[in-house]
Amino acid sequence: MIKVGDKLPALTLMEYSDVEANGCSIGPNPVDVIKASAGKTIALFALPGAFTPTCSAKHVPGYIEQYDALKEAGVDEIWCVSVNDAFVMGAWGRELQAAGKVRMLADGSADFAQATGLTLNLTSRGMGLRSNRYSMLVKDGVVQTLNVEGPGKFEVSDANTLLAQAKSL
Repeated sequence: MIKVGDKLPALTLMEYSDVEANGCSIGPNPVDVIKASAGKTIALFALPGAFTPTCSAKHVPGYIEQYDALKEAGVDEIWCVSVNDAFVMGAWGRELQAAGKVRMLADGSADFAQATGLTLNLTSRGMGLRSNRYSMLVKDGVVQTLNVEGPGKFEVSDANTLLAQAKSL
């Protein structure tokens, strides 16, 4: 499992864009994790799936609500990573009005989840291999803090916890 002091995996996530900007076309665009995190402080949180109850009602909205406070605490970008395709992540981001605040990044084949060792097997519930629920602060591609939830829990990966950690770094 990834731990504090480790570098993020050198993988590519996908991001759906509704408008063209900064060389990104409309539609799914690759996001090189190493390049995208270089020289930045990232508030990264991952969750089991788009449009699921806790994720939609609490997890993502908390980061949207704390956007300004996280920026004031030195966070450059907020990333939401989930084992879904870029189209689903884009639609979910639109529904939650995350544009300009939270980057909704797709880990469609669970490569990132597996590389971090933070997987959750929900095959028995018809959802396959997913990401565990967690959050981390990342500086220049290196994990500074890591908050992994226990099974079925939402206690330590919330925006308020990561905000307090960002303020203390």
